[in-house]
Amino acid sequence: MASHSLPGGTWTLGDLDVTRFGYGAMQLAGPWVMGPPADRDGALAVLREAVELGVTHIDTAEAYGPHVTNELIREALYPYPESLHLVTKVGAVRDQQGGWPPARDPQSLRRAVHENLQTLGLDALDVVNLRLGNAEGPEPGPVAEALEALVDLQRQGLIRHLGVSNVTPEQVAEAQSITSIVCVQNRYNLAHRQDDEMIDALADQGVAYVPFFPLGGFSPLQSAVLSAVATRLRSTPMSVALAWLLRRSPNILLIPGTSSVAHLRENIAGAALALADDDVVELDTIGR
Repeated sequence: MASHSLPGGTWTLGDLDVTRFGYGAMQLAGPWVMGPPADRDGALAVLREAVELGVTHIDTAEAYGPHVTNELIREALYPYPESLHLVTKVGAVRDQQGGWPPARDPQSLRRAVHENLQTLGLDALDVVNLRLGNAEGPEPGPVAEALEALVDLQRQGLIRHLGVSNVTPEQVAEAQSITSIVCVQNRYNLAHRQDDEMIDALADQGVAYVPFFPLGGFSPLQSAVLSAVATRLRSTPMSVALAWLLRRSPNILLIPGTSSVAHLRENIAGAALALADDDVVELDTIGR
């Protein structure tokens, strides 16, 4: 399957052409994103299948595992196809309890970038997202010190493009006053639509928006409306949710994760679902 046949077509991150349907590698690590996967061969197979199916946008982080997903990506795909672009994030680490304590001081960010380079086997990272906030979501606060540390690494040629994650609209504006931002990665789905205005504003600016947890994450979205639409279309709630996101705005890039080749194929097929205008009107009632 060629990349142009993936649902949604492509988007340009800075000077990088990526498929709007990407792949999120978070689920390749062990339970609660800690330790190795139960099925290492299966994890490697999913990554290879994603690229074989035309995916050119893989989202990862050194904190996943930690180290595990990056090492799997390298084992499965290195040397990387020229068309493949890896997006990582920094700003949080893992503790022994499985928490995500912040690590946004300049020294920690420099260490994280170099660790990503090492585990992925790269000389430069295509896109680095600065993760702010906490596990509960965005929280107000300045971004300048952390982002300027990454800008310095960008000047050194270690980072090509920068993005921000888990952020408020005010933090996006502050980040854009410091440097060029190619993407914003926040929690967003049919039921959590607090970023609607941000998505539209970023689309006008040519900036990508990358929603995580498209169907609620570890607590799956429960919606009678979503289930009804999926049943009527002889589809699944996940397929409808992904198709709705692609239709919501042309700057939305998808990074659904899975550790199953079959599920990966289902997600790609599902995202291509054609939603009628009446379906969209009905679905829009979920988050309003």
